[in-house]
Amino acid sequence: MSRTSTDRVRHALNGPTMGTRWSALVHAAPGFDPAPLHAALQAAVDEVDAQMSTWRRDSDLMRLNAAPVGAWVAVPPGLIEVLRLGVEIGRASGGAFDIGMGDAVMAWGFGPRTADPDAIRAAMRARRPAHEALDLDAAAGRARRNAPLSLDLSGIAKGYAVDRLAGTLAGFGLVSGLVGIDGEMRALGLRPDGEPWTVAVEAPDPDRRAPQAILALDDAAVATSGDYRHRVEVQGRRLSHTMDPRRGAPLLESPASVTVVARTCAEADAWATALMVLGAEAGSRLARRLGLDVLFLVRDDASRIRTATVGHLFTRAPAARTAAEAD
Repeated sequence: MSRTSTDRVRHALNGPTMGTRWSALVHAAPGFDPAPLHAALQAAVDEVDAQMSTWRRDSDLMRLNAAPVGAWVAVPPGLIEVLRLGVEIGRASGGAFDIGMGDAVMAWGFGPRTADPDAIRAAMRARRPAHEALDLDAAAGRARRNAPLSLDLSGIAKGYAVDRLAGTLAGFGLVSGLVGIDGEMRALGLRPDGEPWTVAVEAPDPDRRAPQAILALDDAAVATSGDYRHRVEVQGRRLSHTMDPRRGAPLLESPASVTVVARTCAEADAWATALMVLGAEAGSRLARRLGLDVLFLVRDDASRIRTATVGHLFTRAPAARTAAEAD
């Protein structure tokens, strides 16, 4: 069949961000110039990194961390939004998600420095969670720490950056696309053929990349947190990067991975981390109470993977959609 002037053209774009790469797959009308879109997408993730990175001493987040306790600090709207959501999910999860774990992340070697035994001991002392120790004044664009607190947004900033990618597509009038950073993805609308976008849930295997399950997304976001990719070795023991706020240390036991489908990728990202901390049993109870859509992958004693699901999105084939669209 010959191509007509109304056929949409596929554009696959990508660029560097946060030590990895962002990607965007869009279908646009013939004649669409992807160069301005590429520049806008790169600018969007660069802005998130400049505001929320713990690897850059001049980021807005690190300015807030360096300010005296009790001092109000002017912060940009994007950072205020992520801090607000982080505090909200921290409270809703009973502290399982805590954006105040920066000292523990650094101490255990998951930041710019190697693991430090003295810093590890300090990080494991009792602490106030961020949802109790952080004040936000969104109207004035400012925040303050009312207790010693080291903020780290690694469990939510990447998801927020994916949301910014999606918003950038919408700003260009694009209604069909798939954007992502690593395993955090967000779909806009349907593919041009009217079918949902398909996204793989990775098998929890550190030695290879293979799909465990396939999701079909229609105007929804997905994020996965797992114990098998980002690890550090401390005294000969390999530890997962997910921190247990109750201990100020890496999780000792957790699901192999948790995948969450939500309206925004920032929400999916944060809840995937929170439910990893809670574990499949307690996490499932909370997910049911809050109406979350979750896929747990859990290893048994023989290292075989079993699944546990919460929410109608994972029990109905073939598409995972947002709750409002499924009603």
